[in-house]
Amino acid sequence: MPDGNATINDEMSMNRILVEHILDSGQRLQIVQGDLTQERVDAIVNAANEFLQHGGGVAAAIARRGGAQIQAESNAWVQEFGPVRHDAPAYTQAGNLPCQYVIHAVGPVWGEGDEEIKLAAAVAGSLSLADRLKLTSIAFPAISTGIFGFPKVVAAEVILTSIEDYCVKNPDSGLMEIRLTLFDQPTIEAFLRVWKSLKGEKG
Repeated sequence: MPDGNATINDEMSMNRILVEHILDSGQRLQIVQGDLTQERVDAIVNAANEFLQHGGGVAAAIARRGGAQIQAESNAWVQEFGPVRHDAPAYTQAGNLPCQYVIHAVGPVWGEGDEEIKLAAAVAGSLSLADRLKLTSIAFPAISTGIFGFPKVVAAEVILTSIEDYCVKNPDSGLMEIRLTLFDQPTIEAFLRVWKSLKGEKG
C-alpha cells in the first residue's frame, strides 16, 4: 500500500502507526495502535476458534461490525470443510468492514501443548492464504492473547519472528504491507518491547 494511502487510511480510521520497519525482503512491517475492524487493508486476520463461532473478543467485534454475512459464510465453511486447523486458516468475505476479506486463523489455547508451534503455523498459514488470494496488505491482531491465555510477550516473539521468517522464505510474496493492529495498552507495550529487542533498539 503506498505511503499516501496509508496516511489517509490512518486519518480516517484514527489508527496510528507506532513503529515501522522495511524487511530485507521488501515488506513494510508495522505495529499500529487502533481498531482492527477499521483497517483499510486487503484482509484482516480474525483470532478464531476451530468451529468459527465468533462469540467473543476480536471475533465478536469483527462479526458484529461486519454483519451477518461473516458468520453465515463461516458456518458454511465449517459445514463443507470441517473444523479449521491451526496451519490452514479459513476465509470469508468481509461484509460491512472496509477490507475485502477476513482470514480466520485458529490460535492455540495456552496450556494445550506445542502452543508456540501452533501459533507460528497460524501466522504462516494466514500469510500463505493471503498470497493465494493475491493480496498486498494484511493486518493481524495479537492472536491467542485474549481468552486463549497466551502470554503477550511470548506471543509477540512468535508472531513477529513468524512474519519475518515467512517473508524470507517467500521472496516472491505479493504482500507489501503487514500490520499488527493492537488495541489495549498492555498488548501494545509487550509487542513494542519485543520489537525493540528483535531490532536491537534501545529504550
